[in-house]
Amino acid sequence: MRVAPAISLTQVQQDQLLLLADGRRVQVRVAERARTVLLAAEGRQDKEIAELLGITRQKSARWRARFIRLGIPGIEKDAPRSGTKNRLSPAVIREVVRKTTQELPGNATHWSTPSLSREMKISPSSVGRIWRAHGLKPHLVKTFKVSNDKKFAEKLEDIVGLYMSPPEHALVFSCDEKSQIQALDRTQPGLPIKKGRCGTMTHDYKRNGTTTLFAALNTLDGTVIGTCMKRHRHQEWLKFLRLIDDQTPAEKQLHLIADNYATHKHPAVQRWLKRHPRFHMHFTPTSASWLNMVERFFRDITQNRLKRDCFASVDQLITAIDNYLAKHNREPKPFIWTAKAADILEKVKRARNRLDKLQTG
Repeated sequence: MRVAPAISLTQVQQDQLLLLADGRRVQVRVAERARTVLLAAEGRQDKEIAELLGITRQKSARWRARFIRLGIPGIEKDAPRSGTKNRLSPAVIREVVRKTTQELPGNATHWSTPSLSREMKISPSSVGRIWRAHGLKPHLVKTFKVSNDKKFAEKLEDIVGLYMSPPEHALVFSCDEKSQIQALDRTQPGLPIKKGRCGTMTHDYKRNGTTTLFAALNTLDGTVIGTCMKRHRHQEWLKFLRLIDDQTPAEKQLHLIADNYATHKHPAVQRWLKRHPRFHMHFTPTSASWLNMVERFFRDITQNRLKRDCFASVDQLITAIDNYLAKHNREPKPFIWTAKAADILEKVKRARNRLDKLQTG
């Protein structure tokens, strides 16, 4: 009878193997190898180990021999596998990167792996590997807008200062309207999510009217003062300011951050603000809505509540928004602003310099 080589473990090896065999974050195949070695150390033969672990005898013998030869590192890592090595020359790789970043195909706005592979006479998988190695994603594009506001730095420092160092005995609110929220209903009922299949909904829909959500995000505690109205003129904005006035302590100064929408600067609004001196308006720079923290709340309510639901009427839509606001305010979580004004200014300066070079070059 063939007897497998014996394994003798030190206490350190025993402890390490036990951790590998029972660890929750250990790969399954590594845990299996550790159990194989532990059973072998008990004096069990390969055939018996194979029956206990549900593996082949050859596999049990292989990891026994690997441990004897290499120790614990031998079972933690797989041996190098054979296969065709990358035979692309550095010059070819550089040319793929150059074409991707500096040239365009004759009949498209960007390269794809098939089109560039035909151009370079290499396989599409090779193009894909080069793109991944250099972080290139030609199929993606991001939008941007650099503000041309002449008082950009002044407004930026003012608003970031309110976020990071708010004034004492005052409340800071980030305010805006989410206009034209549509009450959309699907033309046919969708199917619910189930195992192995995502939920479905029709691509077409019925429009059942719109509403506008006015929201003021308290930057200190994350609560939101919100209400829905049919329109978003200066009359509705004044109603919203009165709502904020009613729902905040009378002894507190109020600092409101808003964008440059004409409604917010209407003469009637200016007159109302003069009669209510505890209100202090701070306007974001033009083309810089990302500075308004309430936009993050609008993103969340859109993604989590509105985008995938169906509403047979505007009343149903408003009820859903009101319920979302109520639940949000029961467990509010403030959005923490971390970007310093100086860092933002430096990025904007770099973007402007780059745009100037592209426009003049």
